[in-house]
Amino acid sequence: MNLIHAWICNSAGWRRKVAQEVLPWTLEGIELGGELLEIGPGYGATTELLCTRASHLTCVELDERLAERLRHRTAGRNVTVLCQDAIHMRLPDAAFDGVLCFTMLHHVPSAALQDRMLAEVARVLRPGGTFAGRDSRYSLRFRLLHLFDTMTVVDPEGFPERLRAAGFTGVQIDTAPGAFRFRARKPG
Repeated sequence: MNLIHAWICNSAGWRRKVAQEVLPWTLEGIELGGELLEIGPGYGATTELLCTRASHLTCVELDERLAERLRHRTAGRNVTVLCQDAIHMRLPDAAFDGVLCFTMLHHVPSAALQDRMLAEVARVLRPGGTFAGRDSRYSLRFRLLHLFDTMTVVDPEGFPERLRAAGFTGVQIDTAPGAFRFRARKPG
């Protein structure tokens, strides 16, 4: 992340937006289950809230510095933070009731790598489990926020087919200004 993007993601304003808008809209009407996986928690704004909704939350964060920081912030809680690449997770098959990701898909450097990550999510999700998340839609403001930063925007119109190709069913996509949410299930 570039410095401006990092500053925003670590701000009190972003944490408020996550608590008041991002999580409620993304998780509306979803039964998550007790064993959750969060992919790409970054600074942990979503993690702080998700750990209250699960018996155990595992987080997979690629950035070693952010993973260590989140480990310290969640010490003594029902959270395990792993520094791993979500494209090659060292986690057992069918280990989670739910997998979640929030505003991180666009940080995966290519659509092909995003698709590999979707297949990994399907692998670690239990039959009948839910994969849900939210990401941003393209705008000039979003592009400017990502100057000198990885930004591979996911097209919400084409995303259902990509989720189905990874093995998901019951795919639902909803759009809002600047964002989209998705929900899908692993057959079982």
